Amino acid sequence: MPENRPPRRRFAHIGFAGVLGGTLLISLLHHASPSSHLHWHNVFQHLYYAPTVLAALLFGWRGGLAAGLLAGISHLPDILKTSSDSPDYAIEQMVEILVLCLVGVLTGFFSDRDQKQRKDLEKATGRLTEVYRELQRNFEQMKRAERLFAVGQLAAGLAHELRNPLGSLAGAAGILQRNAHLEPKHQECIEIINKESYRLNRLLTDFLDFARPRPPKYLTIDVDSLIGSVIQLAAHGVGRNEISLRKNVADQLPPLEGDPELLKQMLLNLVMNAIQATPDRGDVIVSASRKETSLLIRVQDHGCGIAPELMDKIFDPFFTTKEGGTGLGLPVAHQIVQQHGGILTAEPNPD
Repeated sequence: MPENRPPRRRFAHIGFAGVLGGTLLISLLHHASPSSHLHWHNVFQHLYYAPTVLAALLFGWRGGLAAGLLAGISHLPDILKTSSDSPDYAIEQMVEILVLCLVGVLTGFFSDRDQKQRKDLEKATGRLTEVYRELQRNFEQMKRAERLFAVGQLAAGLAHELRNPLGSLAGAAGILQRNAHLEPKHQECIEIINKESYRLNRLLTDFLDFARPRPPKYLTIDVDSLIGSVIQLAAHGVGRNEISLRKNVADQLPPLEGDPELLKQMLLNLVMNAIQATPDRGDVIVSASRKETSLLIRVQDHGCGIAPELMDKIFDPFFTTKEGGTGLGLPVAHQIVQQHGGILTAEPNPD
């Protein structure tokens, strides 16, 4: 239906109707004027320039030429009628038609050139905008790398200093727990010590993995098999929730050179985050496809999303919105991707 047409196409249809209607109206007025009123004939003849120039501006040189020819055809009966009585006037009118077509062609030519320059400018602006965004992303990556390096140096020393006394505490709690005559409240306190010692030890392990990651052991990896094994492992974390884990891998992807264990750890971390962010019902999709000369792996969920003001912080160490989280999962994943020469980003879904 007309109201559903795109605005540019609708505007072109209106312009075409205006050119055609204007030319026909001028022709009717021209032919309705008495032959003796040469002044009005000259006025109407010059009015043909308006729809011709309009057609040239809207449709380029072809539109200008077509409008000029249409005006000439509309004016042809008057020329033939006056050619026997006034041949000089008829020749003058033929020249006027040629000039009209020439004006339409030249106006359309300059209009086409202007539109081409405008499109080239828009393309250049788009490319510059994309380059600026890429520079911003690289700058953020550099800032994040500097923060991670500083925290990593601190983490390495601090974790080693804390792990020894933590082991002593856990050992002492284990000795006390073997006492059969402990009161229930003392037993409860020892269980708390054991639980918190285990949690702190896990945190320190993540801390050390982040601070001093092992170098990748590069092997040839089949991307489809890698994603399939990650989904199989992550399926145990779905529980009773109605969450569907789906794989969408493009055909004929080349093998990937990387450390299978590190990449599996990174992807499993992202998929588990997606599962935890998804409500009781939803989809988690792991896809892989080509992106120019690179491989793009995307983990997409339909969960609660990330607030825009927190988007720049999610890869910072110890930043977490989950209760009981360590805030090291995404930084470690980010670090693994960087070790493989890649980039890890987070984006909201289009919808």
